[in-house]
This record gives sequence, structure tokens and C-alpha cells, in this order.
Amino acid sequence: MNSERFTVQTPESPPLRADRFIASLGLFTRSQISRRAVRVRFPDGRAMKMSRKLRIGEEIILDWDDPEPAEIAPEPLDLALIYEDHDCLVINKAQGVVVHPAVGHTRGTLVQGLLHYCAGLENAFGGDKIRPGIVHRLDKDTSGLIIAAKHPRALESLSRHFREGSVEKTYLALTQGVPSPVSGTIDRPIGRHPRNRRKFAVNVPNAKHAETLYRVLDSRPCAGTPADIALLRVNILTGRTHQIRVHLKSIGTPVIGDPIYGRPRPEFPEASLMLHSWKLTIPLPNGQERQFTAPLPPGFTHLSRRLGLDLDPGP
Repeated sequence: MNSERFTVQTPESPPLRADRFIASLGLFTRSQISRRAVRVRFPDGRAMKMSRKLRIGEEIILDWDDPEPAEIAPEPLDLALIYEDHDCLVINKAQGVVVHPAVGHTRGTLVQGLLHYCAGLENAFGGDKIRPGIVHRLDKDTSGLIIAAKHPRALESLSRHFREGSVEKTYLALTQGVPSPVSGTIDRPIGRHPRNRRKFAVNVPNAKHAETLYRVLDSRPCAGTPADIALLRVNILTGRTHQIRVHLKSIGTPVIGDPIYGRPRPEFPEASLMLHSWKLTIPLPNGQERQFTAPLPPGFTHLSRRLGLDLDPGP
């Protein structure tokens, strides 16, 4: 069973019924509300009727059941290996690849590719077919470096370095607009969007600390657009979902091609999400600290050159 607390925030008048408020969150379709046995209750645990009208600022708790798990089978996948030893693998994840199976994504995930490539991976993690060896995630639309463990001891070692902040994660991004100042820190808490549960936003109820460092590497005017275009080098000091995308949008410079936080631009009809996990510096389970880089995907390179941007990200 899953549970999550929500604060009612709606300009509707008269107030929304509980069932309509739940539907407005974007967390479930109408059919899923019944199929996944969604229930609503007061913070003190008392059950609440779906017909009850909610007041602005009121808190409710939703409970729901997980769907029946689909059959997860290993699948051959081009893993684009950057590095491999007996403890872990470093992979250049292609854009569009989901990291692990979830509702609506039960084929072609990175995990299924790992299960096919690493014989015995599932057994090493106690039969786990959903997240075996997964240390951290990248969004489906983000390309670049991701590290996975081959056994539990390696997973604990790598996860500890992520928790302790001893991993340096560097991204490259193309943005609509140039941040001001041209280098700085975005320190704004991130949480689920109160009206659309598939999105995240800054400074919302129950938001968590999130910190992003950025530096403009190059920028150019772009004819026909209301803003210049910039190439950014970005480091994240925390690991919130959609962190870079949300933070850059919050300062008025969304990532080009972002299907969730940006708007389609006719000037870039070919642009998918222009965000790439470029460099990863991490202590490995064997005791060595290593630095890995992933080449830019063709779409990122093509658009950058078309815009006349210098693609040299420096050391």
C-alpha cells in the first residue's frame, strides 16, 4: 500500500469534492482510482467519503494499492558500456530509455538490459527484477552516464558515496535564455506540484532541499526567438527528481526540448530534451576514484552546432 499527504490548493468555488480533487492531481486516471482502490482519509486516520467537499488549506491522506506486477523479462539492449569491472558497470544511457520497470514501462528498460547482460544479476539481489543494482536514476528523456552495481556489497558502497556527497555529477544543458548571473547557485526546495502530481515545482508544500550549481559556457542570439540560447555546465549537490529541469525553469531559462517544463518552439522542431549527464566522478567499490565522461548524443551536437555554440565544456 502507498500513502501520501496532500494539501488542498484550488481556486475552485464552490469547493471541489474529494473525488474531483483526486482526479485533478493527475496521479491517477479515472479508471485507476477504482482499480487501485484509492481511499481518502483525514490526518487522524478517519475515513473520508469521496463526496465530501474540501476546503482550501485542508490536509488529506490518500492510500492506494500497487498494481499487479507485470512479468519482467530480460531483454537484449545496447548498453553502450563506458566501463565495467567485477563490481559495477558505467553506462551511457540513451535518451528515451526508462531506467527500471514501472507502470506503463515494462519493456525495453535499462534494468531488463542489465538482466540480459549480467547473468545471475536477479539472483544476486534476492530475485529483484525491478531495481537490481540500481544506484541512482536518470529521467527517461535525459541521456548520459549512470552507474549500476553487480552485487549488494557494491550497491551499498556506491549508494553510500551518493548519500555522503562524495560523487560529482556534471551535466550539460542547452537552455532557452541565458541565466543571470552567468554562474551561480540555485538553492530552492523542490516538491510535487500541488495541482499536477506528474510534475515538480519549487517552494511548494513539503518541498525538500535542492541545490544546483551552474555556469554558462557559451551563448548566442537566436533569430526568431524571444531569448538567447545558452550552453550550461551544471552540477547537482542533491538528487531530487527533475531537479535540473525544475531549477532552470524556476529562473526563467528552461531546458530546450523539455516536454514537461518547457514549451515546444517552432525554431527547434527537432529538439528533444537537451540535457546530458556528461561526467561522473566517483569512488568505486575497489577503492579507486575514477572519472568517466559520456560523448554527447548526435541531437545535442547537431543543435549546438546549428546555433553556433562552442561545445568545449572544459576539464
